[in-house]
Amino acid sequence: MCLGLPMTIVETDGISALCAYRGEQRPVSVLLLSNPPVGAKVLVYIDTAIRLLDEDEARLIANAIEGLSAALDGEDCDRFFADLIDREPQLPEHLRSD
Repeated sequence: MCLGLPMTIVETDGISALCAYRGEQRPVSVLLLSNPPVGAKVLVYIDTAIRLLDEDEARLIANAIEGLSAALDGEDCDRFFADLIDREPQLPEHLRSD
């Protein structure tokens, strides 16, 4: 299973970009995007940026990854899923059997 990472573009030449996440930097292809600027948040799968993210979505994805890591380490992970405290997670429309 691959996990998409919410990375921030540090520098780019329009074809590739140096992206950062949690103190790690790596080269990433940005050919699927239309000239993303430095500072943009992108969702990266297998060293390819597949779409732009807004700040809130990037934060939610990062929190989910941190929460999964905490859960796997046997730590409390509730703080990473604060957006779910007042609601139940919803299945995407195409997975519902209504």
